[in-house]
Amino acid sequence: MTVQPVDSRFSLKELSAHTDRIAPGHRLCAGCGAPIAVRLILNAIQEPVVVANATGCLEVATTIYPFTAWRVPWIHNAFENAAATISGVESMYKSLVRQGKLEDKQVKFVAFGGDGGTYDIGLQALSGAMERGHEFVYVCYDNGGYMNTGIQRSGATPMGASTTTTPAGKHSAGKVQYRKDLTAIAAAHGIPYVAQASLHRWKDLMLKARKAAHAGGPAFINVLAPCNRGWRMDTNVTVETSEMAVETCYWPLFEVEEGRWKLNYRPKQKQPIEKWLETQGRFKHLFTDENRHVIADLQREVDIRWNRLVQQCGESVGHV
Repeated sequence: MTVQPVDSRFSLKELSAHTDRIAPGHRLCAGCGAPIAVRLILNAIQEPVVVANATGCLEVATTIYPFTAWRVPWIHNAFENAAATISGVESMYKSLVRQGKLEDKQVKFVAFGGDGGTYDIGLQALSGAMERGHEFVYVCYDNGGYMNTGIQRSGATPMGASTTTTPAGKHSAGKVQYRKDLTAIAAAHGIPYVAQASLHRWKDLMLKARKAAHAGGPAFINVLAPCNRGWRMDTNVTVETSEMAVETCYWPLFEVEEGRWKLNYRPKQKQPIEKWLETQGRFKHLFTDENRHVIADLQREVDIRWNRLVQQCGESVGHV
C-alpha cells in the first residue's frame, strides 16, 4: 500500500464553483466546527464518495427525518460501528467490480465520527478496520466531548475541562485525565496515512484529505472541531480558537505517511497553554488560585508531547 501522488493545487475560484457535498440548511449549531471540516474534506476529494456517519452531532443535525443535508450516498451507523460499516461497503464495492457487476469509478469511502464515537465507543471497530487493511478514510471531528448527548467528558476531553460528568466545583477542578493521543494510536497501526489537522489552515486540511483518499489503504485524519456550546465560547471565534490550539502546541499539525513522521507547522513563538484555555468558559475555574496548578500540569504535558513529536519528526526541539 503506497500513498499515490496527488495534485496539491487548490484554487479558491475553482472550489467556489463546486456544489458542496453537504448542503446548507442543516441544523448544526452556529459556529460548529464539524460542518466546516466536512465541507473542506469532501470538496478536496475529486472522485465519487460514499459516506458512513456514526451517531453524533453531525448525523443527528443533518438528517432530521424526512430531510437530509447530504448530496452523496450516505449511511447512518451506531456510535460503535462506523468503521465496520464503511469497510463492509468498501468490500462489497470491490467484490461487485471484480465480478463485473459494477463499473469501477474509483469511488472513495469516507467515515465521519465525533470523538465519542471514535476515541471511545468506536475504537474497537476502527482498530479492526485499519488492521484488516480496508481502503477507506476515517475522519474524526474532535470536539472534545459527548456534545450531542449533553456535554459529557470523552477520551478526547482536555484535562481540567468542566463537563456535565466532570463538573468543576468545591471538590473538583474538572476532568482529571489527560487527553488520549488517538492520532498516535492510529499511526501505531502502521497504516499508509495518518494526519492531524485544523480548520484554520484549510489548504493543509484539504491536501491531507486528498492524500488520505489516495493512500491505497486505511487512512485516518483527526480534525479539531470546536463546539461553541460545549466549550462555552462565542459562535464567531471557532476558527480563531482552532488556531490558538495550534499556536500553543496543544493541537500540533503533522502527518505520518508510510511510517514517516512530518511536522507540517511549527509556531514562530509557542504560546502558553493558558492562551487557549482563556478562550473557553469550560476552563474558567482553572484561573482561580486553588486551581492554577492544573494549568501548570497541563502545560507540562503539552510540552512533553510536543517535544516527543518534534523528535519523532526528526527535528530538533530547540526553542519556540
